Amino acid sequence: MAAEAEAAREARAKVIAAEGEQKASRALREASEVIGDSPAALQLRYLQTLNTISAEKNSTIVFPLPIDMLTYFMKAKE
Repeated sequence: MAAEAEAAREARAKVIAAEGEQKASRALREASEVIGDSPAALQLRYLQTLNTISAEKNSTIVFPLPIDMLTYFMKAKE
């Protein structure tokens, strides 16, 4: 009987986790639509992320650069 109760709890936990993943996926999709509509939103999110990273006192920060910016420099090098 205890094994059945444990199995039932695990099954409920899996359902709850799946529902959470589904909600998170929807939220990410909505966020991508907002960011896609406004390039400034992406820049603000990037700055917010940098602010969060700097508060954690990490020593490494990666600055992503647009690929077209890199190709410009590669052409200038030739």
